[in-house]
Amino acid sequence: MKTPLTLGFSPCPNDTFMFYPLVHGLVDTGGISYNERLEDVETLNRLAVKGVLDVSKVSYAALGHIREQYALLRAGSALGRGCGPLLVAREDIQPADLCGRTIAIPGRYTTAHLLLRLYDPCLTIFLEMPFNEIMDAVLTGKVDAGVIIHESRFTYQGFGLHQLLDLGEWWEMETDLPIPLGGIVARRSLGSETIGLIEHALATAVEYARDNPDVAANYIREHAQEMSAEVCAAHIGLYVNDFSKELGDEGERAIRELLRRAEAAGVIPQAEVPLFVR
Repeated sequence: MKTPLTLGFSPCPNDTFMFYPLVHGLVDTGGISYNERLEDVETLNRLAVKGVLDVSKVSYAALGHIREQYALLRAGSALGRGCGPLLVAREDIQPADLCGRTIAIPGRYTTAHLLLRLYDPCLTIFLEMPFNEIMDAVLTGKVDAGVIIHESRFTYQGFGLHQLLDLGEWWEMETDLPIPLGGIVARRSLGSETIGLIEHALATAVEYARDNPDVAANYIREHAQEMSAEVCAAHIGLYVNDFSKELGDEGERAIRELLRRAEAAGVIPQAEVPLFVR
């Protein structure tokens, strides 16, 4: 029996929704089993940077730092339109007014951080913290503004915060492409055959989850903590789409454009290896 692969993904509803059929044997895995590890996205990014995991969800910004060691899979991505990070503050000010002021971000390697740097290079003072602590930090004045992701998109108005900028909307206007937020990577040393099996199984799992949306309900709620059922459903509906099963040409172009711009801005290192192994 093959040794199980380490598989990292977040406890967010979109990830638990997609990965449940894979890790619970509801689809053909090609003989591969997994030891799952659920962590917040920035913890997963840092584990991948250290090369700890065999297969993992990572931010596309983090992908720019690990391309030599990990290959991207065409299934499992969080990529789309109308789903980008939001810059919020207590007061309704202009983003340019934040130059020289402190902005909370959900991690150095997050796409949220990368997008903000690409949007305005004068925004340079950041405070890293878990994504679920950012709104409180803005409210209490610990920071002047914050970049929120995940379910915070659906709840920030209830905290009396103002949206200063939709970074996904900005990206779409700049590029006419969907915003690539996070994807699934596999260690290149696994080889193209094994990576192909993983990719096929994950695509099948996404399709299974979308065809059977209630099968993972308890698993999703178990990891969603205090998130309401309505927010869970909205979260899945926003981040799980056709790109999650297959990136396609448009999805690949969006990822390459994000990495190209990040390289040009000196935010990520240049890389000569192909994104995919097959």
